[in-house]
Amino acid sequence: MRATKAVQKILSNYEGETPGVKANLCRMMMEGKLSGTGKLIILPVDQGFEHGAARSFAANPAAYDPHYHYQLAIDAGLNAYAAPLGMLEAGADTFAGQIPTILKVNSANSLMSETAGKNQAITGTVDDALRLGCAGIGFTIYPGSDAALDMFEEISAMRQEAAAKGIASVVWSYPRGEAVTKDGETAIDVAAYGAQMAALLGAHIIKIKLSTDHLMLAEAKKVYLAEKIDVSTQAARVRHCMEASFAGRRIVIFSGGAAKGSDSVYDDARAIRDGGGNGSIIGRNTFQRPRAEALAMLAKLVEIYKGRD
Repeated sequence: MRATKAVQKILSNYEGETPGVKANLCRMMMEGKLSGTGKLIILPVDQGFEHGAARSFAANPAAYDPHYHYQLAIDAGLNAYAAPLGMLEAGADTFAGQIPTILKVNSANSLMSETAGKNQAITGTVDDALRLGCAGIGFTIYPGSDAALDMFEEISAMRQEAAAKGIASVVWSYPRGEAVTKDGETAIDVAAYGAQMAALLGAHIIKIKLSTDHLMLAEAKKVYLAEKIDVSTQAARVRHCMEASFAGRRIVIFSGGAAKGSDSVYDDARAIRDGGGNGSIIGRNTFQRPRAEALAMLAKLVEIYKGRD
């Protein structure tokens, strides 16, 4: 597989990794319409587990079919498609080799009580990912949850196994739980802290949410103010999260979040691009739209990340 200079430069930042992991990172970065640019757009479809089938797919009933998502990612020229075990298994043979895949190996659900705490169950294995030909595993951590220490230990063990078998690890780092306020979940100091944690846990690709200029942690706020850290714009906050991810030595992609207007989606992408982020992982804002609209949106996002819009 060829690799552009931009991709080779990114891969050079992963100095301790096996050739297999680097090959799978290269595989994702050299796929689709953003091939070779160092930018990525990934389609994640784990919302059925998180929110239920109707909340996830009723807005676009074609999306109940797992094949729909494989085909959408392929036709849109995306870098990869991420989903839980059953969703990937339902199309793994039909679409083998046509799009890099990421197996989401842990999941939460909306039927748990509030007293259960913020945690996720492990629902897939590294061997599942290997069997399905996946380029990576995806794992969510909840910094700020009382269950966070267990989650850190789980991903540490799974990442070690995955790296030994040549599979990359993508860490969804979503601060939430008993120690984090609702506004704090997207506060810039907390978001950057979550990115740093994911990097320190050995994530090859870090997935975080776009943040606000809110500062939740009192001790951190003192530093942000004393050092005059710029968090005034979305692009500045993206830049700061990249700094927290080993000064940009790790690939960081940003969640598309809940469904919203197309202009907001495009503005987010421009901020990610201008702040030096590596791209978007965007699910509901595409697959809940009719297919033609989703393809048009993804095509425009490609143009934005190529600097043409």
